[in-house]
Parts: sequence; structure tokens; C-alpha cells
Amino acid sequence: MNRPVLNHTVFKQNTKTGGMERSFAREVEKLKKGKGEVFEGEGILAITKALLQAGVAYVGGYPGAPVSHLMDVLAEARGPILEPMGISFEQSASEAGAAALLGASIHYPLRGAVTWKSIVGTNVASDALSNLASAGVTGGAVIIVGEDYGEGASVIQERTHATAMKSSLPLLDPRYDMERLVALTEQAFELSEAAHLPVIISLRIRAAHMTGSFVSKDNVAPAFSAKDKLPKAIQDYDRIVLPPSIYAHERDKVEIRLPAAQKFIVEHDINEHFPGTLQDIGIIMQGGSYGAVVRALNLLEVGDVFGNTPLPLLVLNAIHPLVPGQIGDFLIGKKSVLIVEEGNPAFIETQIRAMVQTGKIACDIYGKDYLTVAGEYTVDVVRTGLATFLKDKASASIGMTAIKALQPVEEIRQRAAKELVNPPPARPPGFCTGCPERPIFTALELLQRERGKIHVSSDIGCNTFATLPPFNIGSTVLGYGMSLASGGAVGPALDQPGVAVMGDGGFWHNGLTTGAINAQWNGHESVLVVLENGYASATGQQHVPSSGSTAWGRAVKVSIEKTLRAIGVKWLKRVNSYDVAASLKTLRRAFDAKGEGLRVVVSDNECRLALQRREKRKRAALLAAGKPLVVERFGVDEEVCSGDHACMRLSGCPSLTLRTRFNPLKDGPSAMVDENCVSCGLCGEAAHAAALCPSFYQARAIKNAEGFRRLWSGIGLRLCKILGAS
Repeated sequence: MNRPVLNHTVFKQNTKTGGMERSFAREVEKLKKGKGEVFEGEGILAITKALLQAGVAYVGGYPGAPVSHLMDVLAEARGPILEPMGISFEQSASEAGAAALLGASIHYPLRGAVTWKSIVGTNVASDALSNLASAGVTGGAVIIVGEDYGEGASVIQERTHATAMKSSLPLLDPRYDMERLVALTEQAFELSEAAHLPVIISLRIRAAHMTGSFVSKDNVAPAFSAKDKLPKAIQDYDRIVLPPSIYAHERDKVEIRLPAAQKFIVEHDINEHFPGTLQDIGIIMQGGSYGAVVRALNLLEVGDVFGNTPLPLLVLNAIHPLVPGQIGDFLIGKKSVLIVEEGNPAFIETQIRAMVQTGKIACDIYGKDYLTVAGEYTVDVVRTGLATFLKDKASASIGMTAIKALQPVEEIRQRAAKELVNPPPARPPGFCTGCPERPIFTALELLQRERGKIHVSSDIGCNTFATLPPFNIGSTVLGYGMSLASGGAVGPALDQPGVAVMGDGGFWHNGLTTGAINAQWNGHESVLVVLENGYASATGQQHVPSSGSTAWGRAVKVSIEKTLRAIGVKWLKRVNSYDVAASLKTLRRAFDAKGEGLRVVVSDNECRLALQRREKRKRAALLAAGKPLVVERFGVDEEVCSGDHACMRLSGCPSLTLRTRFNPLKDGPSAMVDENCVSCGLCGEAAHAAALCPSFYQARAIKNAEGFRRLWSGIGLRLCKILGAS
């Protein structure tokens, strides 16, 4: 089954092209705002506007929450804004490619910005980042990292702080304030140029999605760009990361560049000091923790909602490098200071303790002893820690006020714990209704019923949901595109082929080289299932090389199948994932093809969300024109349903649920298909492939039916009434 070519830009003219039904036209219009106009929107869009105001010459990156929006909007803005200004834009093949793109700033006065998701992206980019930091930059180079840490996170719980410290990269953690966020983004380029180091902006989930406003400036066209060319190419061995230059680079970073960064931080008030009225106590915090601290103080009745508090506050919008003189000035005269630094290790707290010892400052430093050792510092966490700290270290009146304000909260918690006898059931995330990836895991589950437990190496992306109920398929997750590589040593030890699953996004990111080429080269007996749905779906349906076009409409397709055959893969089959029986048969053959090396099964069905966006528009157009529209739904015949619910265990579809039991002769409720069904057919296919009950049926409703169909329907209804009466 061949999916139609995906082409985003021509969708409005031709609905048969398979383009994504998404538009960022409103956001693009906001990016055009000029001097004095009020900009309103999300934090990530404000940062995008700040890049244009700062005179950026090129932008790249790899999509991922919470910064995908930056790439999505700029892709659509490429024609109306970026190209006329001479700004280059690309969606990089990986975070490593994005980081390497910043090499343009090493020799040339070109300002560049790249973006990616959290520590997982930073890990991928670390090789290029290390070399970039060593060589140093001439033009400002800014990395916007979507810091996916804490309660809303979807990845490993680490922060970018360690990378910044090891590579001597200035790291900004902005306070949640729209104007401050925009100003710091623009200053990040200046800081980069002053210190000759790339600068990281750590953009937390809440900062990315907060809404607010600021007064815009005009967008600034770069001095040198695709329109205004550089005068000449430069080669300077002193900037090459080979001995002896690298030894000079290290010394330069420590003796010149980082001190220059510290000087810039002080002179441009990157960090903020709110003096308060108390003399002997204070709080030092990351900029991103400011909102939680202010709200906690307000709830403890030691401050108002605007941040006015008697407690002196030092807000570190730059968390690396720290400025010893600035911190020392804040500490002098205080008896006790609390460091609010979420996560572990406590880099900031440890450094400040060392400053106190080195400078012989008579001030006691506290942090993790009052706050949790690991995890996000939510308002509840900060409020509890602050109350205890104030009780122990502040004046009696303030301490008692805080503890008294905390008491009702604790009482509510205890009462809720007693009353919540039966907590609600867990609701694990899962595949979308109609997702084409779900049937493949149904087939794998059926294969396991035949062969016993199979070690399946899972990957990053939508397919990771298969590790949760009802499938529970996937024993390890080691990184994006790393599933095939991670099973290399497991298969032989289990006497079964290594089985790996990855999406097409993971395949192009790392799966081709680290996975497929590695397995082919080393002669692994492995089965690779590639879920080719046309997009990097987990991050919002961004285009990948096999989509058929770029996000801005350039028609180009790189075939997964041809690429695999080019590296020597001979055993390769395509399957229609919704045909569970055929998919199961193909997986059996792949599993049993011993001695044939790497076997690849490609599941070829478009992401259901992208498909539904197009279909909804087409259906609306047909209805508006008064033309016939056929709507399909699946259902379950309650009289036939046996009630064992094996169909649910093999499907996991959100639209397949339970109905109240009406038949007293049945032990439990029957299955039912609710109104969210998109008629993908998996429930019936799963029942058929597993030889379950025949209770599933497909119904078709016709809206705006034409004359003959209306007549035939009327005859059918009359016959049913006659037969029913008899």
C-alpha cells in the first residue's frame, strides 16, 4: 500500500496530496509586528519574535516539546518573513546537526540560533557543542533548550546545567515575565559576542506556554546573510580543535571568556536583586523558580502576588557562570540564606557554599536540607520548605505567620487522604483513536501468544506508548532511533532474533546509522519494524525526509525502503498495519527467517491525526455543498458479545469501552464502540485475527442522500417494520 505524497503547501488547492492540515498564519502575522506594537502570545512565540528583533542570520533546530512551535512557525514564515530578510532556516536532521549549524558563527559575524528538546537533545548535540565552545564564536550563537523537567516532563529527569558547566557555556534560566524573556533572548546574543561563547537559554515548559504581552521592536535584517554576502571566507588554525590550539582554548575559556561573561552579566543586570527590608536573611533562586517562590511567600502571608516581600531576593537569570562578587555582596551581613535550586546535583548550592568558605563570609547556607533533594519545585514544595526555613531562621513574628498560614493546607491534605478511600484508577497515556501504530502491536501481542515472551527494544516516539497497558510490549528505551542498536547483545543471549520498533522520525534521526547500518555491518540476526506514518508525530506532525516535502513545501522525498536496500538489506516487506492477519503473518516470516541477517517490516499508514484533519475539512465541504457523505462506524452486537473483553486487551482503542449490563444472564458488561470511533477497523481485524467472537459489525450512515438511496432506505425501513410486526 503506497501512501500519497505529503505536501504541506499545496493542500489548499489539492486535498489528494496528503498534506498536513495545520496553519500558523496567525502566529506568522504576529512576527511581523513593528516598533511600538503590542505583541500578545505564548512565551515560545515571544522568543521567536525576539530572534528576529536581534538580527539573527540563520535558525535551525530539531522539534520537540516545549519548543516545537518555534520551528513550526518559522517554517511557515520562511516565505513571507525570513527569505525577504535574508535569514536562512532549516529543520535539522538531528540536534547534532543543529548544533553543528552554529559553526557559521565561529569565524563570521553571523548571529545564529538553534533549538531542541531538553537534555536528551543536548546529549545528542554534545559533541558539536563541545567543539563549538572550544573554538569560540564571533557572531552571537544562542541555543534555546526546551527544559522538559518536572511534573509535566516526558523524558529522563536531568537538566542542561551539567553540560553548560563542563563545556563553559553561559546558561540563562529566565524569570517568568514576558518582557524579561524577550530582553534576555536579545541580550543572549550580546553576551555570546562579548564572551565569544555560545549561550544556552533554558526555557522551561511553563515559560514556553505562559501567555503575556510586550511592546515589539522592528525586526532587524542581519548585516550579512543570504542577501548581503560576506566579503570572504576565513581559515584560522587557532580556531581548529586540534593540538596545540585546544590547550589554548581551554585556558582562554577559563581566563578570558568566562570572566568576560561574568562582567557582562553584572554590567547588564542579567541577574536581579530585590532588596526587601530584612537584613539578616535572604533567598537566592534560579530565575525559573521565581514564580513558585513569590507565590509560596504570598500563600505564607510574607509577600503579595506582585513579588513585594520583606525578604531580600537574588534572582539568578544566569545560572552559569555564577558571579562570586555579586553573590558575596548579597550574602554579606546576612545570617541565613536559602538556595532554591530544583533538581540534583545541587550545582548552585555547592558553588555558593564554596564561595562562602573561600571568602570567609559569616553566613549559613541552606538548600536541600529544607527543600526536596530532587524533583520540580512546585508551589507546594517551595511553600512547605520556606515555612520551615522561616520558622527556624526568621524573626518570631514572620516564622509564626508562615507556619500558621501553612497549617490549613496540611489539615486539608490529611482530611483528603482519609476521605480518598478508593482513589481513581490510573489512566496511562496511549495511542490516539485509529492510530496506525496500534495494529502492529496487536500483531506483536498475538505473535507473543504463539511464541512466548519476546524481548522488544522500544524507541522514543508514539511507539513508546506500547510499553504501557494493554500491550506491555517493549523492554528497553535507550534513546531516539536507538532501539535496534540496543538489542544487539540481547537477542543471542535469549536465542531469538533481536526485535526492535522505531518510527520514521527515529529512523532518520539515529536509526539508520546507529541501528540499521550497524546491524547490517555486524551481521545481526535482527527484526526491525519501522512505523512509517509520514511525520515526527509525537512532536506535532513535523515533516521528516520521507514525508514527501519539507515543512515549507519543497517537494522532496527520501525513501526508507530504497535507503535500506542501498545498504544491502535484502529481506524487506511492507504491510498495511490495519490488516492485522497479514501483519502477523509477515512478522512470523521475519521472525523465522534465520540466517538472513537484518529483516525489516515497514508499516505504511499515515498518522491518523493528520489524516483526520484533512478528512474533517473534506466532510464539512461536502455537507455544506449538500452532497452525499458516507459516515462509517463500527459497533458491537450486545447479544453476541461474550463479555470476555479480549478485544480490548488486543486493541486498547480509546473508543472501545464498556456498556452497562442489561442482560441478567451475562456475568459482566458488554463491549461497545463509542462516538469517537474513526472506523479504522482495528477492533474487527483484531477479533478476526485472534479468532475471537463475531460481535463486531460495520455500519454506514449516509448524509444528504440522493433520491435513489432515499427511496431504497424507505423501502428497507418499511420491510423492517412489517417483519417486526409479524
